[in-house]
Amino acid sequence: MGAPVTPAPEKHLIKKYANRKLYDTRTSRYITLDGIAQLVRDGHDVRVVDRDNGKDLTQVTLSQIVLSEEKRGPASIVDAGGEMLHDRGQALLDYVRKTLNVPTDLRHQVERRREGLETMADDAIERALRRLRIPTRRDLDRINQRLDRISAQLKKVGMSDGKPGGGTARGSRKRKVSH
Repeated sequence: MGAPVTPAPEKHLIKKYANRKLYDTRTSRYITLDGIAQLVRDGHDVRVVDRDNGKDLTQVTLSQIVLSEEKRGPASIVDAGGEMLHDRGQALLDYVRKTLNVPTDLRHQVERRREGLETMADDAIERALRRLRIPTRRDLDRINQRLDRISAQLKKVGMSDGKPGGGTARGSRKRKVSH
């Protein structure tokens, strides 16, 4: 026997009108927040958009549903039966979490790609500068470090500007005196 075939979850596009009515384009009927909650519990993929401008309102709508479920409180838990409510509530929460985490995941992906692009651009610029025999920032930093080491060594032996005695005029110079 083959594995049982599970139907793919239906996708529902819900349009929200200016008068706050919600319209399920899949069933061609108006739907309530409870109806959307039931669709999510049943495993359907739901997307809510503003009818006029197409703005995605899924997160806001799901938040409203969660809030209304919370307001019902323990009475709805007793009426619905423990295990069934847990399963339905868990499906709704899982869907809300998945929907709310999408922007975070996208932000992390964009950040990783941006860093990769910056690295590629830096490498390309460095290669171009090398071909043109123009020193890179890294080259200049290395030269400055070498100069700092040489300067420190010269100070140790008493030559701050290349002259013995730290660069001050002493001893061997004589003043000319005019008579």
